[in-house]
Amino acid sequence: MSDKNRRGWQGIWDQYYDAIIAFGLYLVVYIPILVWMWDRWWAADSYYSHGILVPFFSGFLVWQQKETLAKIKRKRVPFGFVLIVIGLLVYLAASSFRIYSISGFSMLIVLAGIILYFFGWAIFKVIWFPFTFLFFMMPLPLFIIRNISFQMKMFAARLSTFILNNIGLIAVQQGSLIKMPHAFVTVDDVCSGLRSLISLTALGSVVAYLMKGHYMKRVILFLSTIPIAIITNMCRIVFLAFVSEVWGAEYVEGAIHDISGYMVFALAFILLMGTGKLLE
Repeated sequence: MSDKNRRGWQGIWDQYYDAIIAFGLYLVVYIPILVWMWDRWWAADSYYSHGILVPFFSGFLVWQQKETLAKIKRKRVPFGFVLIVIGLLVYLAASSFRIYSISGFSMLIVLAGIILYFFGWAIFKVIWFPFTFLFFMMPLPLFIIRNISFQMKMFAARLSTFILNNIGLIAVQQGSLIKMPHAFVTVDDVCSGLRSLISLTALGSVVAYLMKGHYMKRVILFLSTIPIAIITNMCRIVFLAFVSEVWGAEYVEGAIHDISGYMVFALAFILLMGTGKLLE
């Protein structure tokens, strides 16, 4: 390491040693939750496979603001210490009952407290979006995921059945099953659209943040991710049902099923960007 770099790092340590130590202790305390999140991100049925990218992207957004942040004078906010205490108490209570999702969200309470206590409101206002974006790496409780997924797959099956009947294919819905004269399609949890919805809302928040325009236009763009995710997922189910009925159920297994998932997300991305351009 050159003398210049050494002096640079020494200057950072001298100026921010207290915040660095606090952040290091923060990571050590939350190691069990970080391990839990890692397992949820890489689980076979994960809805949060994008989670590992979130902290890196948030860090990149903060780094982009480094010149602005360097000009802001640090000013401790005592309320930040209160948030740290509250977050740690929530963490201890949730961990004792093994409610890891609440323990995970307590990470953000403590992190907000650290930022406010060691750096102040002015800096927090500059990095509010990178901080808020971290919510997208926090897995929701499984019972909430299951409930939302169930409701979404029932709605997707009902909507897809309606579309199929209106394009000339006879279809009947039985729960999450769509029956046709020569084939059937099961709308399972993977096809509920929830995974696409979670990923698309994360992407939509970034696009809305970077978008030039009035605040309300950004909100509209972010909210548009919900109907876009639902519509594109319905298109996938209709496509798979059409292929299954016309060419046979064996054609919707394996590669076609997986490729259609990627195509749907690509279509959702195009619709999202198109909506952004219209709003601009």
